[in-house]
Amino acid sequence: MPRDIPLGNGNLLVAFDRNYQIRDLYWPHVGQENHALGHVFRMGIWTGGELNWIDDPRWDKRLKYGPESMVSDITLKHAGFGLTIKASDVVDFHEDLLVRRFDITNLDDENKEVRVFFHQDFHIAGSELGDTAYYEPERRAVIHYNGSYWFLVNGAVLLTDEDAEPEWSPAADDASGYQVGVHGWSCGLKEVNNLQGTWRDAEDGQLSGNAIANGPVDSTVSFNLNMQANQTRTLYFWLAAASDFDRLAVINRLIRQRGPQSYLVRAKAFWNLWLSRQLPDLDGLPENVSDQYKTSLIVMRTQIDNEGAIIAANDTDISAYINDSYSYLWPRDGALVADALNQAGYLDLPREFFKFCARVISKEGYLMHKYKSDGTLASSWHPWYRGGQKELPIQEDESALVLWALWRHFNQRGDVYFIKPLYRGLICPIADFLVEFRDPGSGLPLHSYGLWEERRGVLSWTAAAVWGGLMAGASFAENFGEQSRAEQYRQVANQMKQGVENDLWLADQERFAKMIIHNPDDSWEADITIDASISGLWQFGMFSPDHPKIVSTMEQIRSRLWVNTPIGGIARYENDGYHQVSQDVDKIPGNPWFISTLWVAEWLAETAQTKKDLAPSLELLEWSASNSLPSGIMAEQLHPHTGEPLSVSPLTWSHAAYVSAVLTYLRVKDLLS
Repeated sequence: MPRDIPLGNGNLLVAFDRNYQIRDLYWPHVGQENHALGHVFRMGIWTGGELNWIDDPRWDKRLKYGPESMVSDITLKHAGFGLTIKASDVVDFHEDLLVRRFDITNLDDENKEVRVFFHQDFHIAGSELGDTAYYEPERRAVIHYNGSYWFLVNGAVLLTDEDAEPEWSPAADDASGYQVGVHGWSCGLKEVNNLQGTWRDAEDGQLSGNAIANGPVDSTVSFNLNMQANQTRTLYFWLAAASDFDRLAVINRLIRQRGPQSYLVRAKAFWNLWLSRQLPDLDGLPENVSDQYKTSLIVMRTQIDNEGAIIAANDTDISAYINDSYSYLWPRDGALVADALNQAGYLDLPREFFKFCARVISKEGYLMHKYKSDGTLASSWHPWYRGGQKELPIQEDESALVLWALWRHFNQRGDVYFIKPLYRGLICPIADFLVEFRDPGSGLPLHSYGLWEERRGVLSWTAAAVWGGLMAGASFAENFGEQSRAEQYRQVANQMKQGVENDLWLADQERFAKMIIHNPDDSWEADITIDASISGLWQFGMFSPDHPKIVSTMEQIRSRLWVNTPIGGIARYENDGYHQVSQDVDKIPGNPWFISTLWVAEWLAETAQTKKDLAPSLELLEWSASNSLPSGIMAEQLHPHTGEPLSVSPLTWSHAAYVSAVLTYLRVKDLLS
């Protein structure tokens, strides 16, 4: 199930599903320690003798972000209950704290009692073992802990329905207009002895008050609101994370001193500022394209750890399909996301990413398949051994694209003191490796795994990325006064381009091949599958977008990979089997992917000669915005018949590709004015 609303600050990431339930909770590293692990944190409403969990289809739900902010804007309505709930959620930009506000309106002309239940299904550090949950009476809160992971849940009820909310008092007792602390609680066992958890305890509208449980535990807390006819009452709920009890108590004390509403107010101001300071002129764009650009920047930020790791996706439902997750840093994805952020004017996040790469690079000068947020090596399916010999289990484009993106950052920003320590520690080692890791006869890269991670060979995408990395290395070397090094890098890059023209161009089909494989008998075997990734040949600068061979290739990608259903979009490649829905590959070559569609949108903009020529590019930008979730979340791919998200959602790369394509469109539009 997609994660419709991710909220984060680079340490704490909380992701809500389409039913407005917390499903993933990462802390203190985005993408690493997941304390929910896809399990549901339920929310329920009890009134009139019936408890109804929020995933019930009788709840009409609208989930989106508020305007230009990482604060949610949620509307829930239950006609049978006669209730409407307006909700806002935010992860504070400074404290590791989720704050939630619920304005609950009684739509009926009679009084009613409403009880709101919040259920916590923690699997601390990814396990249900060894946890403790207990009620803490001094703070009237429930705490979960295991080792150095501590979590507190608490809340407050506004006791009046005045038009102006009363000023928060540090005392925050009943006399000040608020009642702080949970009204009911239950801590208990789950997942053992057929026990489902304390949420079952809530279904009669009452909680047992069990004060502590250890082992595989969960908890449920409740708040009671007596509502008059047509009255609106306000409830706050918060969840704090810390490494020990004392720090947890400090965060809870800060909320009591400042009031939970202050965190919502300051978050809106902060994210409005974060966006507005770097926004391009979006006037003239359709509203959905403009809004999607802003949302994509917000979503990208939620997926980035403060120590530099740009995580591919944090939707753990994918684990049911691949027995793993996407919650890792792939250097390729990271480089392309960093480049999009750099183009958009956000410098701090790319800088931390490049420093991360400098910390983890191998002594031989290459980056591995993927990494955890703390810099340790992540899981991999690439072997070190094949055919009796050692082989490097790498995707060479991942190393090359870091260098390519880093030069684009430096060339645009000129931050000399930032780049200085990276020259010997990151730039030269990668460039030297790219020089060595190639076939001496063709000049092309040696075999490595491709960007889709399915086949090993010499891909057009990889060769283009390596060319871009070598040219970046040459530019850096020249700027640092090492002319001979610069000349070497450029010479090798030129040989690589010649190898692409000699060995990857399919003259009879007037397009480039997806990849070639060097057989043991020294022959080359071409994979002639139409693949959107061939776009790399112009994306990284090896060929101009309007080069005749690129034009012919891209037109074939555009036409032959288009999904001929009402959904539309462009597939990755012909007969793509990943999450494949249809075997009718003539009509549906594969599921539509956002990134492949956006590559074509960007190419159409780059090759436009008049403003009128920009129309097809804008159509694909609108397609991408229209096929995002109502909240603006972009998945990896879509069901070709229903448009439902497939695989992970959100995919950080999808949002980065959107930002890049919009900025390219705007740049070309300005040039043609």
